[in-house]
Amino acid sequence: MKQYRNVGDPLDGADVVLIGLFSAKEKQYEVRLDELAALAEGRGSRVVGRYVQRRGASDRWNERPGGAVRMSRPFSRRTLLTHGKLREIAAACRKADVDAAVFVNTLTHVQRTVLADILGCLVFSGDDLAAPGGTG
Repeated sequence: MKQYRNVGDPLDGADVVLIGLFSAKEKQYEVRLDELAALAEGRGSRVVGRYVQRRGASDRWNERPGGAVRMSRPFSRRTLLTHGKLREIAAACRKADVDAAVFVNTLTHVQRTVLADILGCLVFSGDDLAAPGGTG
């Protein structure tokens, strides 16, 4: 049984995974994950995994223009990530008995609900951790 120091904070004592969707142009994505890890650990969480989905820009082999324009957009409006990456993360969350997933990206209410259902744990965004006074 996990020991929580602060019953009012679902991240205190929780095992969490960090998740981020990053444009291929963004070279400092590890720094952003490190900052998020520091926020989570400051709330009493233990980071047990990190997952990154990179959004590439190469459309040169296809005849579809606009790859660079799409780089900052999510793969899916409902989940941000590809189905394969989401399945990988969900399996890892179940195996590690993760309590929460913390996304670098800002999430909508619908995305939180869908992701929580798929991942089987609480879902937060980095905005929630950085906000004064707690989680969203």
